[in-house]
Amino acid sequence: MICLLTERLVLEPPDARHIAEMRAITDDPDTHRYLGGPQSAADHFTRMARNAGSWQLYGYGGFAVTLRTSGATVGNVGVFHSWRGLGADVDDMPEAGWILGRQFVGQGLAREAVTAALGWFDEVHRGRPIFCMIDPDNAPSLALAAHFGFVPLRDAQLGTAPVRLLLRG
Repeated sequence: MICLLTERLVLEPPDARHIAEMRAITDDPDTHRYLGGPQSAADHFTRMARNAGSWQLYGYGGFAVTLRTSGATVGNVGVFHSWRGLGADVDDMPEAGWILGRQFVGQGLAREAVTAALGWFDEVHRGRPIFCMIDPDNAPSLALAAHFGFVPLRDAQLGTAPVRLLLRG
């Protein structure tokens, strides 16, 4: 099993114990406002299954992120395969994503986790372009994407939610 360690974090592929913990994070209104709004239990499970299934099908996926000191779940960060129906330019491409619990935002944990996840992905899957999609109003996430070299590709709609697609080549 892949396990990445940073100064403060443990990143590992998610398993069933992370379902409820991530549901609590994404149920928070401060978090789900950038994820297209509240999700049903079925939608949440689909997100978790997409991350877990990406590991099986493609050899990469989202990591469950926990604190090294306490084991508290911080969120989910990584590169996964999603086929969201956004167009041929991104549908069969690895997608980067990060979701952190509100209480962990603003501490540099997202940057630390994304650094580890992208570093691992680049080492193992060299030369693959990666896209990400971010709510256009999520300025902190857009800034984080820019820090890692993601540049605007185009705006799109995911269901009823506007998203900005960014590309890192």
